[in-house]
Order: sequence, then structure tokens, then C-alpha cells
Amino acid sequence: MSLSQGILSKWRGLVAAAAIGLAVAGCQVSDLPKHLKPLSPAMQAKIQRLNMSPTSPILVRIFKEENELEVWKENRHGKFALLETYEICAWSGDLGPKKKEGDRQSPEGFYTIYPHQMNPNSSYHLAFNLGYPNSYDASLGRTGSFLMVHGDCSSRGCYAMEDEQIEEIYALGREAFRGGQRAFQVQAYPFRMTPENLAKHHDDENMPFWSMLKEGYDHFEVTHREPQVAVCGHKYVFNAEAPNGQSFRASSACPEYKVPQDIWIAVASKQREDQERTQQILAAQERKEQRQEDWEARRSAIAGLIGGGKDKTDGAAGMSPAPSEAPTVAPAGVPAADEPTDDAARMMQIASGVPVPAPSPIASGARVAPAPVGAEDGGDAAAKSTALALAPEEQEGSGAIGRIGQAFGRVNSVLPWN
Repeated sequence: MSLSQGILSKWRGLVAAAAIGLAVAGCQVSDLPKHLKPLSPAMQAKIQRLNMSPTSPILVRIFKEENELEVWKENRHGKFALLETYEICAWSGDLGPKKKEGDRQSPEGFYTIYPHQMNPNSSYHLAFNLGYPNSYDASLGRTGSFLMVHGDCSSRGCYAMEDEQIEEIYALGREAFRGGQRAFQVQAYPFRMTPENLAKHHDDENMPFWSMLKEGYDHFEVTHREPQVAVCGHKYVFNAEAPNGQSFRASSACPEYKVPQDIWIAVASKQREDQERTQQILAAQERKEQRQEDWEARRSAIAGLIGGGKDKTDGAAGMSPAPSEAPTVAPAGVPAADEPTDDAARMMQIASGVPVPAPSPIASGARVAPAPVGAEDGGDAAAKSTALALAPEEQEGSGAIGRIGQAFGRVNSVLPWN
């Protein structure tokens, strides 16, 4: 009998003996030690409703950024389904792996929890040890110890839960061991490995490490079975089958291995879709940033041409953000509700690229030359045209609108508007 099998057998015996003894004594649930409290009736009913056994295997996933801990449980079809999601009360450090003792960083990676790692006498109510550093961490020279998932809502490198939550999580692990699970897996991630989050953190220095974690995440997502985790060449590999009895060694080069074809195809398809979606999100972000940069350049140039002084610049800085779409413009001759009321504002609207109707001569204060004698219906076209002509000085662009138009022409000559 191996050491782990012996520990598991001893664990089952202790749990069974304690349960029998307490039943004979007629103890109430409230009198039980915290590590032996049974699952609540509500949780037992939920397990039954999800077609699971109270003693079937479990798997835990942790997401730092979302502050969530998930417990998955194997159903009667042999696949894992989400049983419960708990809010993490506290975790330490930043997104990214733990690297050395004392950095107060909560670990990220794949960890295996055996019965002897369960601690009913924890100073933090109840706890289980993650087993950090695992073989991957150790192969990189990372150090640290006693990294736990525990209660008491206080963290110095651990994942801390509320006491009531850790009691239920602990009980789910205890019952899984009682049902024969040799060890349960904890997958600790910086965030949910979605295209949106990958785009959000694409320039983080930890992205190569996170991309490796995502492969394990994808294996579980497409199969809903616990991925077999090995370490070789200082990296995680998942569901890998080495030929001719070769083994995986954390600090040695990986042997040639293969992944079951159905899993490989499903994972590759998911990764391709996620990568395409991530690139689309990044491209959209770049376009948005470029529009904003162009808009800022226009504001600065126009502010300098109109006035150049501090007050003028401040006025330009108060302009609305760059428009994403051009607003509807009222028909000619009908003033729009948001038509600029002064020359400077009109200039700003022109600069934004929004079409602006030409000002009415009367509305702008221009003088209208009198129609020549005889210019009436049926007269010649030249007479009619003259009747509507502006006074000569307005035709020469000497008014405010003309001056702003000239300024706009200068801006147009130095900026790449399109």
C-alpha cells in the first residue's frame, strides 16, 4: 500500500468513526466539531437536483480579479458541473504568480490537495494547504510555504473566505475523500480566461505565463473533466501521454507526447476562436484611441488659430468629446436646434467634421442689395440672381464667418483630416 493510499484509508476511518460515535451519542449538529459538520439540507438538495452524489469528486477554480471561488462536482455521467460559486473575502498581492517567500502574493497555477493537507485545527477557522510550491514553481526556484485557502477573512498570501463558506467547502472536500477521491485539483487563475480579459491585459508582463494557464483552462472548459497536469521543460502540459513509459520531469525537456485527438481538436478550435475575438477587440480599441488622438490634435490646432491665449485654449478644452457619428442636419433654410450661436462655436463644429448648413444672409446680419428695377417674374436670370446677392463687402469674406473660414483653411492645410 502506498503512502497516499494509507493516508486516505486512515482519513476515511477517522471520519467514519467520528460520525458513528456522534450518532450514538445523539449529538446535535451545533455540537459537532466544525470540521465534521454535515452539508446543509439546502446543499444536499442541490447536489441531488444536479444529479450528483454527496461523495462524488470535486474540483476548485479560483479567479482573483473576479474574487470568486468555484466548486465543481462530478455528476453521475462522469462530467463536472458547477455546484457553487463563493465570493472570496480577501487575497493578497496583485495579478500574477507568487515568486518568493514574503512577497505576500497569492499563488496562481495548478495544485493538488491530498487529505493530509486538510487542517481542522487551523488558526483561521478551517483550512487546506495548496501545496505551494508545486513542481512547476520549484523548477523555477520559487519559494514560499503554508499558502492556504482558509477562513477568518484575512490574507497574507492566502485565499481567505468567510468562516461559513470555508466550512461548506471543507465539508465538500471531506465528503469527496470519503467517497474515494484520492486528491482534488485547485486551478488558480488571475481572471476568467475570456477574450475580453485577455485583451484587457494583453500587454502585461505575465501574459506568457497566463497563456500557459489558459491552455489548462481550455482543456477543462471543452471536456468538463479534470485535466491531467504534468510539468516538463519548466512548463505545464495537459492530458499529455508520453510514449514508451517515458516520464515528465519539471526541469528536463519534455519528451515527445500526444494529446487525445478529440481533446486536441476541441481545444485548438476554442483557442482559435478566442484568439480571433481577442484580436477584434484590440483592433477596435486601437481605432477608438486613434480617433481620440485625432480629435485632440484638431482641438489644439483650432484653439491656437482662433486665439492662442490661455482663455481661448481653455475654451477649446471644454469642447465635447470626438463624435462617433455625424448628427442629422436640418434642411437648408431651417435652423437646427443645436446650430452654433457664435462664430467660434461654429468653427468648432466645422472642425469636428460635422456638415454645417450655410448661414442665412439675413440671420448673419448681411445686407441684401436691392433688386434692380424691372427684376420681376419673367425677367432675365441675371436680374434675379442679382436680387439675392450679398453686399460686396460680405462677398469678399471680410465678415467674422469669412475670417474663420480662412483660419479653417489654414488648419486644413496642415492637419491630416481624413
